[in-house]
Amino acid sequence: MDAQIDGLKYDSNGLIPAIVQDDKTSQVLVMFWMNREALAKTIQTGKVHSYSRSRKRLAMKGESSGHVQNVKSIYTDCDKDVVLIKAEQIGAACHEGYYSCFFRQFQPDPAATDWKIIGEKKFDPEHVYKK
Repeated sequence: MDAQIDGLKYDSNGLIPAIVQDDKTSQVLVMFWMNREALAKTIQTGKVHSYSRSRKRLAMKGESSGHVQNVKSIYTDCDKDVVLIKAEQIGAACHEGYYSCFFRQFQPDPAATDWKIIGEKKFDPEHVYKK
């Protein structure tokens, strides 16, 4: 396992982008940054972990919401500089309450002032992330 993880191409901050897809539908759920430790923990636990650049710490997806991602398989691209994780999503992936973080679509209409929301909310973030 160590040789495979070490063989990836991390950026100058020791991070690699990781895309998480729904294992059954192939819908893109979220894009995270991972460091070596986050990837190793993901492999060891079978739960997706990421490196939070804003909090500067390792975080398990769903640690506060309970909306975890159970790993089904892990891939890398031809350059070994991106990780793709296929996972079973429990609950919703997005902290704004949507199943996928990719719930906004570009509108080619010149009069459009914002991206169109195409996703359906699965939960109310104010109830899940109480301070």
